[in-house]
Amino acid sequence: MSFIDLTHKFIEDMPVYPGDTKPELKEASTVEKDGFGHFWVSTGMHVGTHIDAPLHFIAGGKKLSEFPVEKFIGRGVLVDARDKVIDSTLLKESDIQKGDIVLIWTDVSRRFRDADYYTNTPVLTEEFAHALVAAGVKMVGMDMNGPDKEPFNVHKILLGADILIIENLTGLEQLVGVKEFEVIALPVKFETEAAPARVVARIP
Repeated sequence: MSFIDLTHKFIEDMPVYPGDTKPELKEASTVEKDGFGHFWVSTGMHVGTHIDAPLHFIAGGKKLSEFPVEKFIGRGVLVDARDKVIDSTLLKESDIQKGDIVLIWTDVSRRFRDADYYTNTPVLTEEFAHALVAAGVKMVGMDMNGPDKEPFNVHKILLGADILIIENLTGLEQLVGVKEFEVIALPVKFETEAAPARVVARIP
C-alpha cells in the first residue's frame, strides 16, 4: 500500500483568487523563547487545496460540517483533460460508478504560482457537469482553481446535486497508469461553505 499527497502546502504567501484576502500564518511563540510552540492563522476558506460545499452557491445548501465522513472517501477515477475540451466525451473511456470521486488532470497546477493561474484556466462544460450528476459521483476534484467562471453555472449544477468540489489539487500526474486507487479528502470540520483539506490517494 502507498499514498500520494495531492495537497498544496499551506504557507503565508499562497496565491489567492483575485480580490480575496491573502492568508496570514504567523509563528506566535517558540519553544526556545516561550517554552512552547504556537502558530496563528487567518484565512478565507477558498485558499490552497480546499473543498466547496453546496452553501457556497446554493441558498440553504449544506455546510461541509453537515456531511458524514463517508462523503469524503471513495473510489478514485482520473480523467486526463490536458489541452482538451472538458466535456462528456472524456468520460466515455472511464468506468465511472456511483459514489466515485472523479479527479480531473489539466496540468494547470504547475502554474500555481504564476500570475495567470486564476485567469488562464480551462473550464468544465455544463454538459460535463450534468454527466457527473447523472453518474451519481460524490465529489469532483481538479488541479486548477475551480470548474468554471462567472456566472459559475457548473458550481451550481454540481453543488445543487450535493457533489462536492475539490479545488487546487496538485501532483495528479502521479496517478497516471494507476488502475485502482482510493481518494481520501478530509476537510477541516468547520461549520462553513468550504474548508482547507488534506487530499491523498491510497493505492492498494
